[in-house]
Amino acid sequence: MSLKPALRPRWALATVAVLLLTTACNSGKPSADSSSSSDGTPAAAANAASGGTAIFVIGGKSDDPFWSKVKRGVDDAAKVVQAQGGSVTFLGPQTYDNLGPDAAKLVDSAVSQGAAAVIGPDWVPEAEDAAFKRVVQKGIPLFIYNAGGIEAANKLGALNYIGSDEYTAGKAGGEFFGKQGAKNVLCVNTVPGASNTEARCRGIADGVKATGGTSKQLPMPSSNFGNPTAVAQGIKASLLKDDTIDGVVTISTQDADSAASGIQQASAGDKVKLGTFDLDESQLNRIKDGKQLFAIDQQPYMQGYLSVSMAQGYLKYGLELPQKPLLTGPAVISKDNIDSAIAGAKAGVR
Repeated sequence: MSLKPALRPRWALATVAVLLLTTACNSGKPSADSSSSSDGTPAAAANAASGGTAIFVIGGKSDDPFWSKVKRGVDDAAKVVQAQGGSVTFLGPQTYDNLGPDAAKLVDSAVSQGAAAVIGPDWVPEAEDAAFKRVVQKGIPLFIYNAGGIEAANKLGALNYIGSDEYTAGKAGGEFFGKQGAKNVLCVNTVPGASNTEARCRGIADGVKATGGTSKQLPMPSSNFGNPTAVAQGIKASLLKDDTIDGVVTISTQDADSAASGIQQASAGDKVKLGTFDLDESQLNRIKDGKQLFAIDQQPYMQGYLSVSMAQGYLKYGLELPQKPLLTGPAVISKDNIDSAIAGAKAGVR
């Protein structure tokens, strides 16, 4: 369907105004992807010596399909940074088991490696905010992206927030569920406590409520994130326990695949509508085939590209945008606009 004006993302003007650069995340023992000088000197040190800029991006796991799209945006933006004598380093976690504290360690690691600018998601404020504040106290430009919203950016002294407003995205999904007849929606949260996932489920609940329905959250241990068996079994058990559930929404594409399996195992495919945040080929194919109701796209490629571009523009030329926050979503992908989304996925950016 064509998105109603209220659901259309307001990033088009900013996209034209900012074709510059982007960002990403990490936890535990970080995996880093960075440029280095021709003589093997670490990129940050080489940049400092030559007057270049060293941008550090904190992001998600390297094998996470969502974050691979963010990383592609970061990499494309990094080409401009490198052409101007700088570098971009992407730090990512090996697991999400200790997300907040591990992300904070990555922020501190970026500072210790000579970051000229830091880009990161404020997933777990109580664990990360102290590290972000240390960035600002040292006079290093900070950009929050992907999670936390403009409220987090303002509180921490960051220059801007780039990404989707998670609550708004959730509410759009909840309203879409309601308009398609769902009355009792289960929000499956495999990273409970994270600010972005909690906001998503809260938005779903309020959106469904606005159409006369209800929603509850199914919190699962973060170790189950992307675990097909555990997530499918958890959803199956919930559906068998409460046969009034007629909608299931997941916080990620990996969990959506598991949800589809759990719904099938519960023999509830004819009654339970499936939705998810983010999208990949599996979700697009299911929507195309009429087996999934929708996916909420926050355009991760643009989050990476725009974040790095903004950081580089600020470092090199003092450029800032008047749009605060710089929103990249939400866009509700359904059977009515699926073909254009599939085209973007084939290009590797959706």
